[in-house]
Amino acid sequence: MELYEGRPENTGDRLPREVRTYDLLDELGIEYGRTDHEPALNMEACNEIDAVLGVVMCKNLFLCNRQKTKFYLLLMPGDKKFKTKELSSQINSARLSFAESEDMLKYLDIEPGAVSVMGLANDKDHAVQLLIDEDVLKAEYLGCHPCVCTSSLKIKTSDVTGKFLPATGHEYVTVHLVGED
Repeated sequence: MELYEGRPENTGDRLPREVRTYDLLDELGIEYGRTDHEPALNMEACNEIDAVLGVVMCKNLFLCNRQKTKFYLLLMPGDKKFKTKELSSQINSARLSFAESEDMLKYLDIEPGAVSVMGLANDKDHAVQLLIDEDVLKAEYLGCHPCVCTSSLKIKTSDVTGKFLPATGHEYVTVHLVGED
């Protein structure tokens, strides 16, 4: 794996959802590092990607309430444990669970394994509420996928919150997750 600056030179073999991500980042003047890789199927592979990017990839969880009337995208540090009860109380939503893969496609145009804040560019109806753990916001950079699981990006957190999210019309709610037993 290598670290590249910006989009791939040739995007002919890339999925449209990935190319749209690069197009938007470039249009917004957001600089980003990128590495291409096989899908990360274990923590060892994730650690290799993190080392190339020089950042810890965010854990991105696509959640919904029991009635499937509210959808949430949670960004949290990859090394924290997710506890449903801890988050539910902060956002006043009982019975949170992982959303179905069909919902990921419908709202974010993303498939399992590639969930990312970049998918919010595809949520034109603003059906997904973004939740960001305070520790992610404290980091200078965050790591995420460009809507596919075979590439990863390193982007300034301030560019995501100050440029990307306003361009997509999304706001975020800061959450505090302890993630301990």
